[in-house]
Amino acid sequence: MSTQEQAVTVARRLLIDGQLVETGRTLASLDPATGEHYGYAPEAGVAEVDAAVAAARRAFDTTDWATNTQFRVHCLRQLHQALRDNVEQLRALTIAEVGATRVLTQGNQLETPIEIVRYYADLLEGYSFTEDLGPVEVRGKQHARWVEKEAAGVVSAIAAYNYPHQLALAKLSPALAAGCAVVLKGAPDTPLSTLALGEIIAEHTDIPAGVVNVLSSSDIEVGKRMTTHPDVDVVTFTGSTPVGREIMAAAAGTLKRVFLELGGKSAMILLDDADFTTAATFAAFTIVTHAGQGCALTTRVLVPEAQHDQVAQLIAANFAHVKHGDPNEPTTYMGPLISERQREKVHGMVRRAVEAGATLVTGGEKLDPGFFYAPTLLANVDPDSEIAQEEVFGPVLALIPYTDDEDAVRIANNSVYGLSGAVFGADADRARAIARRVRTGTFSINGGSYFHPDAPFGGFKQSGIGREMGRAGLEEFLESKTLAEVIA
Repeated sequence: MSTQEQAVTVARRLLIDGQLVETGRTLASLDPATGEHYGYAPEAGVAEVDAAVAAARRAFDTTDWATNTQFRVHCLRQLHQALRDNVEQLRALTIAEVGATRVLTQGNQLETPIEIVRYYADLLEGYSFTEDLGPVEVRGKQHARWVEKEAAGVVSAIAAYNYPHQLALAKLSPALAAGCAVVLKGAPDTPLSTLALGEIIAEHTDIPAGVVNVLSSSDIEVGKRMTTHPDVDVVTFTGSTPVGREIMAAAAGTLKRVFLELGGKSAMILLDDADFTTAATFAAFTIVTHAGQGCALTTRVLVPEAQHDQVAQLIAANFAHVKHGDPNEPTTYMGPLISERQREKVHGMVRRAVEAGATLVTGGEKLDPGFFYAPTLLANVDPDSEIAQEEVFGPVLALIPYTDDEDAVRIANNSVYGLSGAVFGADADRARAIARRVRTGTFSINGGSYFHPDAPFGGFKQSGIGREMGRAGLEEFLESKTLAEVIA
C-alpha cells in the first residue's frame, strides 16, 4: 500500500488535561506532493483553548511539577525515548503531511529535533537554579543574598508549518525543563505532525495531566485567545513577522512575556577571493532545501560586480541538477511547497520582480502534480526591490551585485530582518570581520553549520525577540527572584 493510500486513514486527537479528545469538527490535511486529502485533525475552538489553559494552570499551581527537577528529567528522558521508538511513524507522517524529503527527516525535520529533548534533560541535570551573591553589610548588619530561578508559569506555544517537530520541540522541551505547563498549537497546514507529539506524550510518558496540552485549529480566534488569556504567562510564537507584530500587541494588554521567532531575508556574501564554484553550489542547494521554506535560509546572494554573470551561470547549472518529486524517494532533493496558496504567493513575487527589472535566469514556473515550484534565480536584482526585501518562502534566489566590502555589508544590513547570513572568502580574518558587521542572530562562515540543540537560535531587528535552544532557550521560560535575609 502506498503512502497516499495509507494517508486517508490518518487521524489524530487533541490532548487536553491528559485526555485525547475529539471535537466533532475536523480540519483537513493535504499531501502537498499530490494535492490530495491526507487525513484530518480535530478543529479546536475557544472552548478547547479555555479548557487547555485551565488544565495547564491547575497543573502548574497545584502539583510539584515546577519544583521537582529530577521528575522533570525523568519525563524528558521518557519523551526522548518514546520519540526515538516512534521515529519511523513520525517520519512517514512528516514526509506525507509536510512534504519534507526523506533525507531532511534524518536531520532538521525530525531526528535533530528529537535530540533537543535529550539536550534539555542533560542540561537540567547540571543546571543550578540558585546563584549566591554573597553577603553585604547594610546598617551595621550582614545580609545574605541570592537569586533563585523559577518556572515562568503557563506557556502558550504556537508553531509554524515548515518544520513542525523542530518548532514544537524547541519550545516544548525547554519549557518543560524549566517547570512550565504548556498549551501547544500546531499550524493548520500541518496539524497531524504536532498532534502526534501530544499522543506520544499521553501514551508513553509520566508527564502529569495538564502539563502538556496540544491543539490544532485554523480558527483565528483560537490564536487570539491563546495570546490574550489572562492565565497565560508566556507566549512563544514562530511564524511571519506581520503576525508576530499582532501577537506582541495582543499580549501587551496583560504584559505577558513574549518570545518571537519570525521572518528573515538573509544575505550570503561572496567576497572577491571566494571559491565561487563552491559558494554557488552552497547557495543553490541551500535555497532548495525544503523548497525554500525556511526562515533562516540565505535568499539574497551578494556578489562582486565583476563576477555577477559567472556566479549566475554557476547557480543556474546547479539548479539544473536538483531532483524534485516524491519526497518519500531517497534521491529526491526538493519537495513541494506546503499549499497552492503559498505557491501562488511565490509565483506572484517572481512575476513582479521581473516586471520591476530583475532578470529571470532560470525557473519561475509551477511544476505539477502537487505544489512544486521550479528552483528560480533572479539576477541584477535591485537591493531595495520587493524581491530583495520581502520574505518569499520558496526556492527563489535574488542575485545582487556590489562594489566593495563596505557596499556588501550595507546591502546585507539593508533589511528589517536580521535572522541569519553567510560569507564565503579565502581570507578567514576578513570573512570573520564581515560576519561580525552583519546584524543577525546567526551566521555561517565558509559553510559553517550553527544549527544544533546547544546553540541559541533567534534574530535581530524584526526577525524576533529572544532565543530558542541552548541555555538561553531554557532561560526564556524562567523568572529570577532575588532574596535576602539578615544573618548577623
